[in-house]
Amino acid sequence: MKCKFCDTEIKDITFDLGNTAPSNELIIKENLYKSEKIYPLVLFTCSNCFLVQIEEQVGGIEIFNEEYVYFSSASAYWLDHAKKYCDKITQRLKLNSDSFVVEVASNDGYLLKNFIDNNIKCLGVEPTQSTANEAMHKGIPTLVEFFNTSLAKQFKNDDKQADLIIANNVLAHVPTINDFISAFKILLKVEGTITIEFPHLLELVEHNEFDTIYHEHFFYFSLYTLNIIFSKHNLSIYDVDTLGTHGGSLRIYITHAGNILDKNSDKNNVNKILEKELNYKMNTLDYYSTIKDNAFKIKLEALDYLTKQKKDNKKIIAFGAAAKGNTFLNYSGIKNDIIDFVVDETPYKIGKYMPQSKIPIYPFNKIAEVKPDIIIILPWNHKQEIVEKLSFTKAWGAKLIIFIPKLEEI
Repeated sequence: MKCKFCDTEIKDITFDLGNTAPSNELIIKENLYKSEKIYPLVLFTCSNCFLVQIEEQVGGIEIFNEEYVYFSSASAYWLDHAKKYCDKITQRLKLNSDSFVVEVASNDGYLLKNFIDNNIKCLGVEPTQSTANEAMHKGIPTLVEFFNTSLAKQFKNDDKQADLIIANNVLAHVPTINDFISAFKILLKVEGTITIEFPHLLELVEHNEFDTIYHEHFFYFSLYTLNIIFSKHNLSIYDVDTLGTHGGSLRIYITHAGNILDKNSDKNNVNKILEKELNYKMNTLDYYSTIKDNAFKIKLEALDYLTKQKKDNKKIIAFGAAAKGNTFLNYSGIKNDIIDFVVDETPYKIGKYMPQSKIPIYPFNKIAEVKPDIIIILPWNHKQEIVEKLSFTKAWGAKLIIFIPKLEEI
């Protein structure tokens, strides 16, 4: 395959996770015994720009359809995270009623509602009808479209360039990365800012977060590589924040290269993280070879632990029908004969089944009814919030377990 950014031929495989179903493609009961669509899930690293990526197997139209089941508002943590960001960026950029904010992949409007509350004009661009409908129901202006250069040119022609463009956890979802970033540049005002949040590849490698690899994520980013990518498009990363989200993320601040904002930025934070990445040798192929070995160790530990518990007739369930959970389960070969069911708080998921493993998804109150011995927390990045929700299970001595970054009883 060729690198989706720089077109360099990539010859070596970094990590082959096998053939799997798309991680958010839950199964309805009527289709439970029908064939599933499965695709290779193989990680590659470009030897030129060190962009870590998968080959496109599933298109955006297939993934982000009307059945898409991820709603950001389901998490109190994300709502709080969004509000803190909006308060901070409003003050930093001095946004007011004359400003215009665009969020790309705005989901159910969980973030933009904060700007609406502060009388700041905004627009969400969201390709998924189900989540867009929820946003519009909340009174948040939302365009049901995929973001690209064609759409950005329409905005510019209508004199609707943005003071702030927000793209949280979406850059990895777009295989046509050069077109996507070109669209940012077109839409952005001369002294405007783009903020982008993404899971930091350094954290993925160092903390064995292989379950964040799935078909929706075409890319896995280091700041080193993103600096190269944005520079090609004459955009500059002028600041960066480190975040605890998704097991360790970065929020980068971007503007047009050479403008006043860019010239007046010291970029100390950017340089510190770039230096850290180079110290880890993220600009070498050898660095990424550990992903495969560490994932295999976690797989063996998980299978060993679960089979021992099952032999002792323990009742095992999981919390959170998350995409990352499906990667972990399907790579490890864990099915519904090991895990009895998964509980979730998203109404759209309840009554469906996890892809490939065919583990049923039940509502939260099923826990108290069954009183399981072991609860596996699949979305480990929300473990603190989930542990608090599950505190009532101490009454019968349930064990709360995570497998990533390592097997741990919480």
